[in-house]
Amino acid sequence: MQHKIFLLGEAWGAEEERQQMPFVGYAGHQLNTMLEDAGIKRNECYVTNVFCFRPTNNDISGLCGGRSEGITGYPPLLRSKFVLAKYIPELNRLAQEIADVEPNVIVCLGNTASWALYGRTTISKYRGTTAITTHTAIGYKGIATYHPQAVNYMASLRPVAVIDLMKAKRESEYPEIRRPKREVWIEPGLEDLNDFDKRYLRTAETISIDIETAGKHITCIGFGTSTHALVVPFFDSRKAGGSYWPDAEYEREAWSFVRDILCRGTPKVFQNGLYDISFLWRAYGLSVKNAAHDTMLLHHALQPESLKSLGFLGSIYTDESAWKQMRTTTTIKRDE
Repeated sequence: MQHKIFLLGEAWGAEEERQQMPFVGYAGHQLNTMLEDAGIKRNECYVTNVFCFRPTNNDISGLCGGRSEGITGYPPLLRSKFVLAKYIPELNRLAQEIADVEPNVIVCLGNTASWALYGRTTISKYRGTTAITTHTAIGYKGIATYHPQAVNYMASLRPVAVIDLMKAKRESEYPEIRRPKREVWIEPGLEDLNDFDKRYLRTAETISIDIETAGKHITCIGFGTSTHALVVPFFDSRKAGGSYWPDAEYEREAWSFVRDILCRGTPKVFQNGLYDISFLWRAYGLSVKNAAHDTMLLHHALQPESLKSLGFLGSIYTDESAWKQMRTTTTIKRDE
């Protein structure tokens, strides 16, 4: 029987061992209430665990050993601790269950489930965003969130987990990942700045603005509409002197472009705009006209108890990937 939603946990606890069923103990009760709050009926989901047995003392580290003893192709489940190769049959059983159910979305409840399907364990970084599974059962759409037992230990995680389950319900209506269509212009020339302005910014109802800084300097500034974005760079470590632009005159023209956009009456949208706006004024004497909205403050008004970073907001309000984790270099945080 096909179930649209596949719920995957870690391993059995004492009550699960007694009943030979997943999520029937204390964590199961928490899962049931979260599913109810998210508008999901548990009996319409397929529920299982990565390990369908109870680890000794409920300690998952007891299933681990050194790298040489671990399952080939899988990273450590815990720090320097790899799941022993003798548990490969459990992953094979899980892969078969997923293939038999053919779900539209797999919800990874906690680090162990994420490790099994994605080969990663940093739930706080990747939760809430959809991705295609790369381990155990390859090619299925999944979304990770906190394990119900973690919610039992830390109640502040519960609203986030419920939001993630609400997204999982929406995603369960289709098996593929659907990303919003975006177009981002990078490494522009002066002609590109003017071209982008004519095509998108002059007719935009609102303009989103974001800056990246290093010490007392702006390394780049971005302008965007709902579907198109432009990155205006000012620092480039690949070039002699560190300036993106070929000479001082080109850079002055780029700053003139930035000043013109900031001074327009078009409503502006920021994330933590108090920082960006004050930085623009203090460091460059640039003022912003009609800063109408701040996504961080708007989110705080809705959910004052939750996180407010841009990555977090993206995970709950958009269908974007975890773009904050796609970087291969670190942000410059020092004077150059």
